[in-house]
Amino acid sequence: MKILIVTDAWHPQVNGVVRTIEATSAEMKRQGHEISLLTPQQFPCIPCPTYPEISLAWPFWQIFRYMEEIAPQAIHIATEGPLGLGARRWCVARGIPFTTSFTTRFPEYLQSRFRISPEPLYSFFRWFHAPSAATMVSTKSLMEELRQRDFANLRFWSRGVDTELFSPSKRERLFPESPVFLYVGRVAVEKNLPAFLSLNLPGVKVVVGSGPDLERLRKKFPKVRFLGTLEGEKLARIYASADVFVFPSKTDTFGMVILEALASGLPVAAYPVTGPKDILLSGETGILSENLAEAALEALFLDRKICRSFGERFSWQACTEEFLCNLALRKDTEKLCKTG
Repeated sequence: MKILIVTDAWHPQVNGVVRTIEATSAEMKRQGHEISLLTPQQFPCIPCPTYPEISLAWPFWQIFRYMEEIAPQAIHIATEGPLGLGARRWCVARGIPFTTSFTTRFPEYLQSRFRISPEPLYSFFRWFHAPSAATMVSTKSLMEELRQRDFANLRFWSRGVDTELFSPSKRERLFPESPVFLYVGRVAVEKNLPAFLSLNLPGVKVVVGSGPDLERLRKKFPKVRFLGTLEGEKLARIYASADVFVFPSKTDTFGMVILEALASGLPVAAYPVTGPKDILLSGETGILSENLAEAALEALFLDRKICRSFGERFSWQACTEEFLCNLALRKDTEKLCKTG
């Protein structure tokens, strides 16, 4: 089957949206599907205001020609940015079914950055996703939140992790200090990093990632080890060699880095919010608490083998099957499976 995925989030960004699209596309290709991607790399771009690391495609109306040429049997719009808007317009104008996904809390991100109410942007998001045959979300609690905000046609689409890359076997002593408390992700205001970096914890705090707040936080927290962006084997070794993964965000919709930590045998400390509370078994694979310092210290005593075993449950194959079952296909194409 010919499947088109439209995404405003793409390389050089390093985030859960990009990793999910890459892994799901690779699994679908392995199953014999023909996958096309429309990303900012195929269009003229401008930097995103306040976040220049993100490229916004412009002029996005060129997407119409690409979509005509591809003639896909199924279309998934992964983001609500310029490319997502262009693909949505093309589908609605032609009466072609499509699916979308809600992966990022942009309303809360803008509230964190500019102190504005998230409600107007949620109105835009409801409008954006309304024509979608299925809006895919990664957790049950997020699904309930969006239902309360009058989003319709919600379907579940979980996430996976590469358990060969992220493995306890890569554990080694990388830092002279102990214990090692690790954060991996964007270094940006919406990630609530100061809530972790300001904790009075023994050992050393390590941050992997980059973003607009990197230099500011480097100066404010000089004792923290900021390693920048790491990928592949280097990142896997950092995960496996840490003692606790600290996830301070309160705005993520899932938190794929949590799966990477668990697959590495690394227990997690987090707030009891959407994402962590959907993934973790508190007291077994992580500690959920409003007191992040207590959670981090208690997580030191959790069984790393249990964390690894739990992380192994999240496969990209199962994730991809959910995605395929949620797709809305054109009338001339048979359904892959029944959707609930």
